Parts: sequence; C-alpha cells; structure tokens
Amino acid sequence: MIHASIATQLASASAVSTHVDPVMAAETVAEQAEGRLTEGCCDLALLFASGGHAQHLSEMTEVVRRILGPGSLLAVTAEGVVGTGQEHERTDAVSLLALSMPGTTIQPFTYQQLPHADPSDPASLGRLGEAIGAGRDLRGVVMFADPFSVPAASVLTAISALPKVIPGLKRAPVLGGLASLAPAPGTNTLVMNDEVLRSGAVGVSIRGDIAIDTMVSQGCRPISTPLIVTKARRNILQELGGRRALDVVREMVEALDESDKRLVAGGLFFGRAVSEYRERFGRGDFLVRTVMGVDQESGAIAVGDAVRVGQTVQFHLRDAQTASEDLHMLLTAQRLQSPPVGALLTTCTGRGSRLFPHKNHDAAAISEAIQTPTGDPVPTAGFFASGEFGPIGNESFLHGHTASAGFFRAKPHRNADDD
Repeated sequence: MIHASIATQLASASAVSTHVDPVMAAETVAEQAEGRLTEGCCDLALLFASGGHAQHLSEMTEVVRRILGPGSLLAVTAEGVVGTGQEHERTDAVSLLALSMPGTTIQPFTYQQLPHADPSDPASLGRLGEAIGAGRDLRGVVMFADPFSVPAASVLTAISALPKVIPGLKRAPVLGGLASLAPAPGTNTLVMNDEVLRSGAVGVSIRGDIAIDTMVSQGCRPISTPLIVTKARRNILQELGGRRALDVVREMVEALDESDKRLVAGGLFFGRAVSEYRERFGRGDFLVRTVMGVDQESGAIAVGDAVRVGQTVQFHLRDAQTASEDLHMLLTAQRLQSPPVGALLTTCTGRGSRLFPHKNHDAAAISEAIQTPTGDPVPTAGFFASGEFGPIGNESFLHGHTASAGFFRAKPHRNADDD
C-alpha cells in the first residue's frame, strides 16, 4: 500500500535494546522512538533483530506497528545490529530507525512483485520502475534481501538503470543489504508491513521532499598505478598493458614493503574503475572486488567481477587502519553538507570486532562525526550484513567488507520546477 506522509516536520529516532525478552525489547525501542519523534508521526520504520530475537521477528514487528503505526515497515534478521554509536554482534539485540518525512511518498514492494528487467530493454525497465513506484522525484530505495534466493546484484543493476527510462531522474541509489543470520536457505526472515517472508526481498521506494545522501566505505588503499586491461574473458584477467596479469602482480608485490607483503598473503583486492571518463583516478573511483585465484601456467587471475578489454583497474589492500582512515575521510566529506536527521548503516559481518581492535568502530565513527541540526549525534540504526548495497558513482552494487550508509536530510531548496 502506497503511503503519503502527513507529517509536517522532518525527524527521526533510533533505539536499541538487548532485553532478554524479544517482545519487551521491541516495546522498548518502539516506545523510545515514539517519544523522540517530534509529532509521533512515523512514515517509515526499519527494524533489525539478531541472535535468538530473530526467531520472534514477526511478533516484534507487530509490537512496533501497534505502538508507532508506521506508514511502511521493513525488518530483517542479522548476525548483529547497529544503533547510535553502538554495535551488538552475535548476541540477542534489536535496533530500530523511525523516520518522519513530510512531503514524501513511500511505496513498499517484495521481490516477488518485481518483473524481470534487462538494463538494455527500456520496456522491461519501465515495468520495473512502475512496480517499485519510481518517478523523477525518486530519492532512493531501501531493500533487504535473502542471499540464498535473490540475484541481488542483478536487481541493483536494473534499478540503477531506471534513469534511462524515467525523464528527469538522475540516479536511483539503493541502500540496505543481505540478511546475515541464517546459514541455510529458508531460515532468514524478512518482513514488509504484515507480510512475513523466508526468502526473496522486501523494500521501499522513497519519493518527494527528502534528500538521501549515500556513502560507501570500501576500506581499501591502492598498491598499484591504474592499469589497462588488454586481454580478458568474463571474470578472468589475462593481460594488463600487454603483459601477463600474474607477472604484473608479482612485480608489484616485490616492490612492496614487508608489512604490505604480509597483507597480500592474507588477501589481495582488485578494483575496476566505475567510469573511464576521468583524467585522474582516486580511491572512490574503483569498485573493489576480491582476487579469487591465479593460474600459474597461463598467468591469468580470477577476480570477483566481470572484466573487459579497455577497462582501467587497480590492485588494493585492506587492513583495519586503512578501513578506519577511509571511513573517517568519507565522514569528513559528509560534514560539509547540511546536518542529517537520521542515518541507516549497513556494515559487513567481516568488519566490527573481526576487523577492528575496538568495539563499535563504524557506528561510533558516525556518531562522533555527524550531528543533527540540534547538535546531537545523528540517530543511527542498521545491521551487519552478508553483503551491503550502496552506490559507487551513479550505480548501486552488492559489496563485501564495506560500510554503506544513507543520510536523510532536508531537501535543498531549488527552483519550483526542479525535482
């Protein structure tokens, strides 16, 4: 059911509970959010549950709907949840983000409702846009998906292509991620309003008087100069600059210091430029993927993405220090914009205490760097995902090892005919 906001003031609230009783935990976060929303009007509620609480997600969403009465609600089970300045990993916890967004229209959808869309077929893209409620005033999509039953990367590619068929739409960013709690198909839980699913995806499109600014911290640093692909097949990188790819990598690794060589032994990453139309490339210009393996005989390298001749690529390393520096650099850029009222954070299960020496790293970084218009830490909620959604450039991708955030801000004033 399409929801049109009746709110008059942009606001958000977040809350976290680790109460041992899942229903009590849901009541706690819903009541706290209700008390913090200026008008008590909730247009969108996003609920995240981890540990044993995940088994009771349906009951918890009923509680949240009863107390908050949100226009739309999405929920997902996860290995851990995120709140304002805090992260709860591999334990019983629930987190909630409630948003009041005047002048917006929110349309919920499930994966089952989405037609197949080919980015090269305008007619199929048009059907997809209609199914999710996209128009020229689309500000963003929030989506949670089951990793065992949804080709998430293909869905993101199709949604990113909607500007091709919707005049006036410049970009269609997608935020959210993959459910991360269950190890087998049929054991994750997704909720859209009163609909409970064990597979598929749930999402909302958000249109109207809101700005949703995105940030994807891939946490990597380059260790090579930009290189040109001269021979490739699917995800097999065969030649770089006319030389065997493996020979280029070996030469690159030999030039590294000992600490970086140890990082290479733990995992090498590969980035491809998302746009070739640049004279210079920076850290945020590459979509980072894992190097999956090498063929010693042919000198080819398998990477976690399709590559083609003529692309610009670069090799990267990831460690805790680099990941922290990258996140703080991106947050510094966010501070140059107007203060947001709320934030959605999706971070990888491989981050948190598995990567950083201190707890709450990503959530605390946002809380310390970003304040609301009143000077308080921005209300934040989210989850640890087994794959994160977020845009690099104008296209949204399925990521790994990233922290992907969306910041909800008042829409900047423009001309009356400029959506």
